[in-house]
Amino acid sequence: MEHLEIERKFLVNSPAYKDQASSKIRIVQGFLNTDPERTVRVRIKDDQGYLTVKGASNTTGTTRFEWETEIPVIEATNLIDLCEDVILEKNRYKVHFGNHVFEVDEFLGENKGLVVAEVELQHEDEVFDKPSWLAKEVTGEVKYYNSQLSKNPFKDW
Repeated sequence: MEHLEIERKFLVNSPAYKDQASSKIRIVQGFLNTDPERTVRVRIKDDQGYLTVKGASNTTGTTRFEWETEIPVIEATNLIDLCEDVILEKNRYKVHFGNHVFEVDEFLGENKGLVVAEVELQHEDEVFDKPSWLAKEVTGEVKYYNSQLSKNPFKDW
C-alpha cells in the first residue's frame, strides 16, 4: 500500500495512555537500510510480517512517502537477521482521542524508558485534540526516528 504519511510525534509524560488504550501489540523491527533518503524496514507485529519503504521527510518532518506490504512472518524473521545495528522492540498502544487515533510506542531493550506518541493526519495543518499525557513535540527531530534509534539507542543519550 502506497501513500503519503502525514504525522506528528510527541514525547509522553505519563502512563495514563495505558488506561485509555483500545489495543496493545508487540512489535519487533529492524532496518535493512537507514539512509535518510530511503529507509527499508522489516517489522513483525504479533504474528504478521511487514516490509516498508519510506522516503525522505519534507522540511517540517511531517510528511513522507510510505509503501508497505505484508509478508509471511517467517520471511520477516529471516530478514530481521540481516538488519543493521540494534533491533527495536516496543509495545504499541492505540488510543482513540477526539477524532484521532494516537499510537503510543513504549520502547523496550536498548531504548527502554523512551515513550513517544504519533498521530496521523489528513493534512499538515490539521487541528487535533491533545490528550493530557502528550508532552514536548519532537516531529522532525531525527534522533527520534525509529531508523536512528536503531543506530543510536536511547540508553546512550
